[in-house]
Amino acid sequence: MKIILAPDKFKNTLTGLEFCNIVEKVILEEFPNTDILKLPLADGGDGTIEVVEYYLKGRTINVQVNNPFFEIINATYIYSNENNTAFIEMAEASGVKLLKPTQFDCKNATTLGTGEMIVDAINKGAKTIIIGIGGSATNDCGIGMATALGYQFLDENNKKVKPIGANLSNIKSIDVTNVHPKLRAVDFKIACDVTNPLYGKNGAAYVYGTQKGASKDEIVMLDKGLQDFSKILNAVFTIDVQSVKGAGAAGGMGIATQLFLNGTLEPGIQLIKEIANFDTQIEGADWIITGEGKLDTQTMSGKTIQGVLTSAIAKKIKVAAFCGAIDLDEKQPEDFGINYTDAVLNYAKDLEDSMKNSAEYLVFLSRKFALKKL
Repeated sequence: MKIILAPDKFKNTLTGLEFCNIVEKVILEEFPNTDILKLPLADGGDGTIEVVEYYLKGRTINVQVNNPFFEIINATYIYSNENNTAFIEMAEASGVKLLKPTQFDCKNATTLGTGEMIVDAINKGAKTIIIGIGGSATNDCGIGMATALGYQFLDENNKKVKPIGANLSNIKSIDVTNVHPKLRAVDFKIACDVTNPLYGKNGAAYVYGTQKGASKDEIVMLDKGLQDFSKILNAVFTIDVQSVKGAGAAGGMGIATQLFLNGTLEPGIQLIKEIANFDTQIEGADWIITGEGKLDTQTMSGKTIQGVLTSAIAKKIKVAAFCGAIDLDEKQPEDFGINYTDAVLNYAKDLEDSMKNSAEYLVFLSRKFALKKL
């Protein structure tokens, strides 16, 4: 019997790999001849970097870059010499996680540091760069990132504009003559799970500006900046940026990575599955055991379990989901294509107990499943 273990993390309790190790140990205790393959997954959010490191078997690179407010910090990314691939999380250099809530000020924030990480990876010989663009503190439409790569954003006097969101309306032209010479030789893949347009009521500033410290007046200003700058982008790149799904992701980094890097925007779970060679690895499996902290209707909106189900259903493989909690009607998991579900909260005294002792409860869930279904 072949079983695939393909969970996401249980947030603040278990990593995906810890989940795999626990379930593997229990199943092999009950059925020693089972063929088990561990393929932990992530959807581009927290914890993705550990999962990518598992597959790339790369090393952690430390690099000095600018934080959102042009202060030098140490940031890290993953680099694999084996296949010349880098994985960069935008949040490492340009994220809200670097700031206290009282410091959030996206109109004055820059993505320059993210660009500096990209330059470092290119200079190390990267042929593929995967970028996760979640958790940003910025709304600069990626001009900071592009500045690090040699793009120059000029005002009406042909002077370089400081690359922050508040200056987007001042940009009148883009000089591409000094762009990094190796940029076009790199294949960029961008983990992007939102579909917001660049500007407007569903755009970057209106939807995400408040949580990044922008006032109502600043949101109006930032949105106007995105609109004004979009006209420059449309002219330079002969594109209608407002029609691009995900253009407004991460304060406009969605469109920036597509235009300045020639990157492709893909759902995070899809990118991780590609790195894991998931669809090939699961061939011939009897079960895929997946899981995440909470199974609910949001699970089917680009989350890990949805990615597992897409592959499993196509290959007619049964799916079991072990979760921290399940918030669905009784029949819904079956409607989604999940053949077996169980949750830690079915047995724990309360939420605190479930989080504190999730490993022990997962042992119980795994043994119950193995004896009942294998």
